[in-house]
Amino acid sequence: MWLRWWWQPPCVLRTVIVNLKADPDTALRGVLWSTRGPWLTLRNPAILKAGAEPTSADGELVVHRDNIAFLQVEP
Repeated sequence: MWLRWWWQPPCVLRTVIVNLKADPDTALRGVLWSTRGPWLTLRNPAILKAGAEPTSADGELVVHRDNIAFLQVEP
């Protein structure tokens, strides 16, 4: 398994929506900037809540893979 350290999802540098396990009514949208171990970094993030307008977040958001239900890649 020595090749695992360099693996990155094919959607790096694309806009994604990250659906969370911990809060199914909340998702995160942003550019998947990097992955480091189990952590994904989103730039230009927005927080999406069911029934509400997207709220932009300052800086970057870092999400652990264990909290991701699924990842959507925007066209």
